[in-house]
Amino acid sequence: MAEIFNIDEAEDSEDEGLMQLVGFGVASEKFGVDILMVQEILRSAEVTAVPNSPEFVEGVLNLRGNIVPVIDLRKRLNLYDENSSQKKSWVLILNIDNRIVGFIVDHVTEVLKIEENSVEAAPDIIVAGLESQYIQGVCKIDDGLIIILDFDLVLFNEEQKVLGEIGDELLLTESEMI
Repeated sequence: MAEIFNIDEAEDSEDEGLMQLVGFGVASEKFGVDILMVQEILRSAEVTAVPNSPEFVEGVLNLRGNIVPVIDLRKRLNLYDENSSQKKSWVLILNIDNRIVGFIVDHVTEVLKIEENSVEAAPDIIVAGLESQYIQGVCKIDDGLIIILDFDLVLFNEEQKVLGEIGDELLLTESEMI
């Protein structure tokens, strides 16, 4: 059974000018995502493979009766590290444009509060490639840098359409079984 960690809504009374991020790691890199996008964090969730899906789609999971597509963020970002083991992984359940999508990450660290003005634009060399358009910015933290991802852009429109079709196919298949 999966361990589930719910994320409460961010406090906004005293946090003006602060950004709250959920920190996570993929390979040896540190990333962050806006806490307001995070619906849940699952530990060791059971993912069912979907035939003929794109390489970065790990499969789907059943989240309280809802079929959720799951993306392997390591594959999506082309990050490979021989030293990293994927024996135990985490799944970030995010709400992206009112579509629930899971992203497999190596580990989840903590909720970080950073000043919005401390986020710098990613260097031009990083964002020059079309595939890097989903980097929202970079921020210095105590033990290095954290890359802030814009998950609204991690999946291109065509990819979101494919994920929607996968979910629709699975729902049709389930309803035929009933």
